[in-house]
Order: sequence, then structure tokens, then C-alpha cells
Amino acid sequence: MRKVLLALTLFVLAVLMISGGKGWAQSDFKVCESTYALCTTAPCVPVDGKDGALSCACEVKTGYSLGLEPCQSVKETSEGKQVSSRYFPVKSYAVCSNDRPWAWCLDKPCVIDPSNPTKAACACTTAKNQGPYVIVTDTLSDSTCTSGIISSATVDQIGQATDFLKSSSKLRPFPIKILNGTN
Repeated sequence: MRKVLLALTLFVLAVLMISGGKGWAQSDFKVCESTYALCTTAPCVPVDGKDGALSCACEVKTGYSLGLEPCQSVKETSEGKQVSSRYFPVKSYAVCSNDRPWAWCLDKPCVIDPSNPTKAACACTTAKNQGPYVIVTDTLSDSTCTSGIISSATVDQIGQATDFLKSSSKLRPFPIKILNGTN
């Protein structure tokens, strides 16, 4: 048991050192109820002519969610109806530690598809080399950490969000199953 705790402690310290200690304070999080885009498992593609810009295919949801910005109502814009991408607790994920790029979507603007209001295109940014990151999935395959650009967060970031939600009365986290060790 001591070896497991020591290994876990060393892993967390390594994540903090690799990520430069980047993290959020508990007061940075905001739980609220709104219509939002959920990008947790969204596939993303580069935006032509915009270095580091990604378009991610996210789901439109209504209910409680977590973000770093306050909730906003659906906004009418020249591009269409706009919502923000926010976080909803996950049940399982794989940890990846390669240099594969992934998408950062939290609090990013998303335009709802007028022909399918359950879908939104979110303007996310490319992230890479920020330490171990997660791929939200309930199944693990050889390509989980190697194919496509997927919306993600670092292990530290998802841990901070989960810890915050443990004290929330409106949005509680699920027990999280980690499907693998670091790849």
C-alpha cells in the first residue's frame, strides 16, 4: 500500500513539474445551469489558414456544467446561435503522455448547427507538450493515444475540476475509472 501511495504522489508531483505547476484555484471554477457545448469526446480538425486553431464537433446540452467563466445564455451572433464549451463530469478515461496535439475547448465559443441543434462547432485551440493528458473513453485500444485530434485536458486539470466538484451541491463528479497507466 505504501508503494502505491508513494508512486501516486510521485506521479502527481511529476505532473505538476511537467505542467509548470499550472493549475486553477478553487475559486476559479463556476458551476451553473445553462445550454452549453460538451466537447469531452469531440473530434477536431485544423482550421485552414489559422495556425493553432481547431474546429471541434461538440454536443449541445442543457443543465449544470463547470467552467472558468460564468454561464451565458444562448447568444444570437452573425454566425448563428452561440454557446460556450463547458465541462461535465466523466466516468472513465485513458492517460496519454506522448507529444500528440490535442484540443483545448473549455469556455471556447461554439456555434450551434442550425440544421441539427444537438451539435455545435467549437473554436478550440491546439495544446501540446503540457504533460500527461486524458482521452475520455470507456474502451481502450492501441490507437487511443495516437490517432486524431481530440478535445482534452491535462491529468492535473481534470483532477482539479473533479476535486472542486466534490464540494458542489449542484454538480457532483462520478467515480473515475482510469483505463491504463501512462502511455
